Parts: sequence; structure tokens; C-alpha cells
Amino acid sequence: MELIKLNSQSKLIKIFLIVILGSLALTISAKIKIPFYPVPMTMQTFVVIFLGISFGYKIGLATISLYLLEGIIGLPVFSNSPEKGVGLLYFTGPTMGYLIGFLSATYIASFVCTKDGLLKIFFKLVLAVSTIYLLGVIWLGTLIGWDKPILTLGVTPFLIAELFKILLLTVITKKIIKLRNFI
Repeated sequence: MELIKLNSQSKLIKIFLIVILGSLALTISAKIKIPFYPVPMTMQTFVVIFLGISFGYKIGLATISLYLLEGIIGLPVFSNSPEKGVGLLYFTGPTMGYLIGFLSATYIASFVCTKDGLLKIFFKLVLAVSTIYLLGVIWLGTLIGWDKPILTLGVTPFLIAELFKILLLTVITKKIIKLRNFI
């Protein structure tokens, strides 16, 4: 009985550490901007998908939720904070749909498995990332108006960078999925 209790506590500690470290990785990935044409690229979507693939949807969603909560309460975890604001005001700005999309992307990415071939993995990851942009565009259009070139502002500049990240994740997925065994 003691062994089961000890094993349970060890698992909870591991999960807690993964969620904290995942939130930290997401914050760091938001702050590092890689020069990319036509707009700089952050690695946020890479980390979001990585969390879903490597630790499954429960830990992935807990990590993304912690990250969003940290941002909402005012910690400067988001990409352009504190320069462009912090807290709930920043969260409900133009990027809110994309940030909410992190949850759906992590969830979908968690269904990638080692039995999947590279093409199937690629399409699952495209679907996962697409939900980020779908929710982002819906929120952006609602916020700034549908008469603006929403796709030109909210999707097109990021497509090449997203393709690069998805291809990289597709290639390394079979390796990173093994992290699930850590728990």
C-alpha cells in the first residue's frame, strides 16, 4: 500500500514539474523572435504542439491553461508583453483567439501516435495548427471588423514559418512521443 502511495505522489510531482516547466518553455518561446520574412517568428506554436505530442492532452491542456492564467493575472508571459500591455486587457486584445487556439491545438496534437506514418502525422499537425489560426481569425475579425483583410493580417504572414515548424515536428515526433513514458 505504501509503495502505491509513494508511486502516486511521485507521478503527481512529475506532472506538476512538467506543467511548470512547460509554461516556462512557452513563455521563453514567446519572447524569442527569430528573424523571418515577412514577420518575425516565435516558437510558441512549436511548443504548444510539442506539449500535446509529448505529454498528451491532459498535461498539455493543464500547461497551456497555466500559461494563459499567468498572462491574464498580469505576468508578462505573452509575446509582446509588457511592451504592449499585460493582464486581461492584453489577453482580450487582437491575439486572444490565437491564444485560446493553443488549447485546441494541444488537444489535437495529443492524438498523434507512433503508429502514424509521416504523412498522417503531418496532416494531424496541420489540423492542430489550423485551429489556432481559425480561432485567431474569428476573434480578430470580430474585434477589428470583417471589412479588413483578416487573412492578410492574421494568417498569410505566418504560413512559411508554420510550415517549417510543422515539418520539423513531423520529423521528430516519433522521438518526442517517447516522453510520455516519463510520467
